[in-house]
Amino acid sequence: MPNRSNSSPAAPQSPRSRYTTGTPAADAAIANLVKGFGDASFDQTLLAELMTSAYRLGQDGATTGDLKILNTALKELRYAFAIFRPYRHVRKVAVFGSARTTARHPSYPMAQRFGKVMAETGWMVITGAASGIMKAGHEGAGREASFGLNIRLPFEQGANPIIARDRKLITCKYFFTRKLLFVKESHATVLFPGGFGTLDEGFELLTLVQTGKTDPRPIVFVETPAGDFWKPLLEFMDRRLVETGMISASDRAIYQVARSADEAAAMIRQFYVVYHSARYVGSTLVLRLQRALPRPVVEQLNRAFTDLLLPNTAMTLSKPLPEEAEEQDLQHLPRLIVPFNRREYGRLIEMIRHINASPA
Repeated sequence: MPNRSNSSPAAPQSPRSRYTTGTPAADAAIANLVKGFGDASFDQTLLAELMTSAYRLGQDGATTGDLKILNTALKELRYAFAIFRPYRHVRKVAVFGSARTTARHPSYPMAQRFGKVMAETGWMVITGAASGIMKAGHEGAGREASFGLNIRLPFEQGANPIIARDRKLITCKYFFTRKLLFVKESHATVLFPGGFGTLDEGFELLTLVQTGKTDPRPIVFVETPAGDFWKPLLEFMDRRLVETGMISASDRAIYQVARSADEAAAMIRQFYVVYHSARYVGSTLVLRLQRALPRPVVEQLNRAFTDLLLPNTAMTLSKPLPEEAEEQDLQHLPRLIVPFNRREYGRLIEMIRHINASPA
């Protein structure tokens, strides 16, 4: 699961064969360069591997084109991580929708309202930084609560005036680095009516959550009160994907539909009422919670969601595990240990919603 503001890095892995250049002098020089950076037991190993990969590209005779792609992507991500880092403690919602939406379209004031409500409740709003729905989301949230992830296109896509010239505006050359940042740095996703780009981002998020490649999160399709923009797509998913077995019926739990900005905001906030974040310790899923669950609730979860668990296992309450010791800011949170089978991620979302609705 990607590391985000409230999501932790993976625990250090068990010893493995050393990744080297094959040239002792180069390995020694790299080891010397990373001394003093990060955590000596883990971060320095990762930094050394990054530098080793760069060296091995030279050994491999990588083409100029290959080097340009990797160089640009790494520089974009390094810069973006530095910009996001001071805000990692703040939850963020990614807002997608058409750049062609005018202020006269009913979804425009809805996006404004959504941005405003989320900012008022302490969230920040990330958009693609351009016009239309992206501008509306920033207008509602305001400059201080906005991030922009712009994309350089053959035709100019300038940043909207709310986020233009702000330090929190990041411009990417590649869609894949931009999409990674949208996922890594956000905790929720809302989809207003949009075109190929909106569909692309939406389906990527659905796929990542369905396959466990990102943390559980709310994904909300937003319709106008009298609109049906998303209806044909959602009916297709029900009638073709579910009925033909292309996705599981439980995968429908991965997304929700809202008909107002306030409803969409409420769905997102509700997802984090009790659930806080998740990580794996080895093969075990650890859910960090805002408050401890009563034991009868855990017993009920074990009965209702036994299909999520490995054979002959059960969910248990726990304090932070020893492998989580580096996450000092999360040590106060109670844990639910889940021997998850790592298959039914839609059911996992259902369980999280059940936990959020549980009595104190």
